[in-house]
Amino acid sequence: MDLNEILPLIQGFIAQYAMKVIGAIVTLIIGFRIIGWITGVAKKNMEKREMDPSIRPFLASIINIGFKVLLLLSVASMFGIEVTSFVAVFSAMAFAIGLALQGNLANFASGVLILTFKPFKVGDFIQAQGHAGTVQSIQIFQTVLQALDQRHIIIPNAQLTSGPIENFTVTGKRRHDLTLGVSYDDDIDKTREIIERVLKATPDVELEDGYDIFLKELGASSLNFAVRFVCTNENYWPAFKHFMVHIKKAFDAEGINIPYPQMDVHVKK
Repeated sequence: MDLNEILPLIQGFIAQYAMKVIGAIVTLIIGFRIIGWITGVAKKNMEKREMDPSIRPFLASIINIGFKVLLLLSVASMFGIEVTSFVAVFSAMAFAIGLALQGNLANFASGVLILTFKPFKVGDFIQAQGHAGTVQSIQIFQTVLQALDQRHIIIPNAQLTSGPIENFTVTGKRRHDLTLGVSYDDDIDKTREIIERVLKATPDVELEDGYDIFLKELGASSLNFAVRFVCTNENYWPAFKHFMVHIKKAFDAEGINIPYPQMDVHVKK
């Protein structure tokens, strides 16, 4: 086949498919922009309706992916590809990909379980799989935590549903469990009285929820008092900081000694 025979074939191919290719490209560009707009509108409506922040990113992702699949099917039909055949091929590919990505499917299913049963939600402080942090988002395949040192921790959803989860903020309040050691030479009743006085003077402590102050242990070098008190989530750390500073000042003012490790060195002459 010489050049004179090839050129008419190329011209015929271009004449037949050029407009379809241009139309498909234009359709994709416009379609992706419209999908982005629809996704943005959906997010705003979810915010206006005060939908649970945990489920918003999940639903937005489903909407975005669903419309993109429909857009691709529409573009395929522009080239004469029957949608039913395309769906069959797509289903076979999805099945093959699903077998290869069983872990991601498990993460997806776990994400649905988390959003359905809500063991935690966005804003909760949790500990799971050896990590602790505030839940920033619950996504299709993973959950994002922000640790106290501002690190972002990404945990696959399947791991979260397959192990224990500690939710520290679900009740709205948290309890401090502190241990204060004093010298064996100090008076037990006086020490307890000082601790109770400082505790009652600490702002944001929920005294009506009760508190405990008692001698917990006769340690190797100290009398160890247990101190337990409850605070709301937002006042958990401020109350702790205030109490620790003022208990040290009160012990110093009252002559209560806090033991610390010491080493006696004997020099033989």
